[in-house]
Amino acid sequence: MSQFPHRILIALMRKFFRLLYHQFAWGYDMVSRIVSAGRWQTWVLSVLPDVTGPVVLEIGHGPGHLLVGMRKSGLGVVGLDESWQMSGLAFSRLVGFGGCCLLVNGYAQFLPFRSHSFNTIVSTFPSEYILDPRSLSEAFRVLAPGGTMVILPIAWITGKSWYDHLAAWIFRFTGQTGDWEKLYTQYLISSGFSVRVEYRESASSRLLIVHASKSKSSVV
Repeated sequence: MSQFPHRILIALMRKFFRLLYHQFAWGYDMVSRIVSAGRWQTWVLSVLPDVTGPVVLEIGHGPGHLLVGMRKSGLGVVGLDESWQMSGLAFSRLVGFGGCCLLVNGYAQFLPFRSHSFNTIVSTFPSEYILDPRSLSEAFRVLAPGGTMVILPIAWITGKSWYDHLAAWIFRFTGQTGDWEKLYTQYLISSGFSVRVEYRESASSRLLIVHASKSKSSVV
């Protein structure tokens, strides 16, 4: 495939996923299940053992599966997302579970929280905004000294079925490949974090989990 049509297709796919996160948010879970061969929710919840409280901020909470999981674990949780449609889905899911947490419409680049407010910040499958220097600066600011930012940026499907191969191809086609470890390590270290990268096997897939810690002696 020539470079020009490929770029057009990539642009169209990104437009589709943006619509899916906003106007068509009602279909987000269904599409996520399809492109991940049914693993999406398992991937998102896989970071629960890495999240410690008492107070946690989820950036880009989407339809709220991890919010519910964290509330079930007894954590104090705040969710932030720029999509009001996703906030509505998350709110409904939390009400259905019988739990509650503060949901805020906003942007990672301008977090409306006091400094040192959260013990953990978590973000699963965020888009490019998470590596914006302003987002990382804000995350560092609101994270308590000794706290950790946990990011799940990518998963690779390793199953052998035809559907697994198809889903893996879709991930590659939409740009879900690259030297993620190097990219995240570079940006996070330059923003003041110390970084530990972990590869975790889960449900015939391999997850990259990034742990970015703020020094206990930091006053920023």
